[in-house]
Parts: sequence; structure tokens; C-alpha cells
Amino acid sequence: MRTPIPGPATERATLALPWALDPGHEDRWRRVRAGGVVCLDYDGTLTPIVERPELATLPAAMRATLRRLAAALPVAIVSGRDVAVVAGFVQLDGLAYVGSHGLDIVGFPGSGLRRELGLDFVPELDRAERRLRAETAAVAGAIVERKRFSVSTHVRLVAPAERARVDALVGRVRRAHPSLRREGGKLVHELRPDIEWDKGRAVRWLLEALGRDLSSALFIGDDLTDESVFRVLAGRGTGIVVADADRPTAAELRLSHPGEVRTLLERLAS
Repeated sequence: MRTPIPGPATERATLALPWALDPGHEDRWRRVRAGGVVCLDYDGTLTPIVERPELATLPAAMRATLRRLAAALPVAIVSGRDVAVVAGFVQLDGLAYVGSHGLDIVGFPGSGLRRELGLDFVPELDRAERRLRAETAAVAGAIVERKRFSVSTHVRLVAPAERARVDALVGRVRRAHPSLRREGGKLVHELRPDIEWDKGRAVRWLLEALGRDLSSALFIGDDLTDESVFRVLAGRGTGIVVADADRPTAAELRLSHPGEVRTLLERLAS
């Protein structure tokens, strides 16, 4: 029997959440160690946010921590990036990967789990990519990043006064391609297939396929796209948001930066 989609989770301000490294949460971590799956976002969680997406290399210390953790527990990387790209950054065998915001799932080695959604949308994404590149070519600092099942337009390097212009351009391209939907993130606009699927649904699918209960699952993420996972785990597993500024979130606990994420993962691995 499939787990039903949970109702709206209670949102709280990130900075009001309990700190995940507080010793009082040890019972949680025992449940995770006893049979859980650790799911981790990549950008902003395992590695700091950088100006250009291709520069988000994984620090050697974090890779060593992930290696130790994966020897003790199942670890899945859940990213907006393509599976091949994020796997190339992580450079570890034995992990599962959920890429393209859940549209591309590669299970643990030997599991046989594989799911791809969005293949029918590739021609439309190709057309949207070409138009976005043409529309933003005159905007200094705008970066169009093509992923297998989405197109991202980064504005981190765009002058603040020009960001509204890029916002309008992305909106115009989206209206020209109604089979795609628009999602926001940290200084990024993304167009992806307009289907009822996201990181949260993908994580739930992966856990159910593995026969793992949501109550022992842990997810750590930092961006708005990670909220779908926090909502799936709300009242069941554990969601931890990585944030040093206030915003509403459905996560239960908070960490401030990737360094604290590594500290927690070391505790889970030991």
C-alpha cells in the first residue's frame, strides 16, 4: 500500500527551529541508525553555494565523511542537478541518486531501481533553452544552465538592478512553453516539466521501493525546492533545513552551514 500524500505541514521560521546538533536529539539519531535512509541535498548542504554552478566541488573532508556514513547507512543524494553531474562531484560508489528535482532516480547499486520522468518533455526543454539563451544574451552575468529535464537561469552574477529584467524574460519564455512550469530557488529561475512530481514524491517513492519506513528517514536540504521533502517527512521522519536567514519552512530542525552538516553526519557515521 502506498503512503498517501501528507496534508500541508506546519511551517515555522527557520531561525526559530531547534538546533540539530543539540544533544537532546540523540533518540532521533538512534532511530536513523537502526534502519533509516539518509537523504541529502547537494548545493548549499554538502557544499557552499558558489557563483557558478560548475564550481560547486565537494570538499575532500565532506567526501570522507560521506564515505564513512555510506559504510554504515544507505545514503541518497537528492539534487536539482543531473544525476551524472552530481555523481561526478560526489565521486563515491554505493550511493543512490535522485536528480533533476526527482525526475531521474537511480537506486542503490544492485537494487535495480531506476525511474525517469520527463522524457517526453525534452524537445520542449530544448526549445525553451534556445530561447532563454537568446533572450538573456544581452544581460551581463546571466547564466543559462541546461539539465536533462530542466533549464535553470542563474542571476547570482547579474547586477541587482537587472534581476527583475531576467525575471520578466524567464516569465515570457515560460508563457511560450505552457507544458513547462516555473520554480524558484536561491537566485535561480528554473523551467521544468509541469507534472505532479518533485523531490518529495521522489524520496517517498525511493523509500517505499526499498521497503523503508518514513519514520526513520532523514533529509537535509537548504533551498525552497527541498520543502517538498520536508512536507513528506513532517510528522514522520526528520527534516533539517540548512539556513542562516529567516524564512518559512516545514523542516523540524536547523543547521547553519555545510560545516555543521558534516558534524552531524560524522555523529551518524560513528
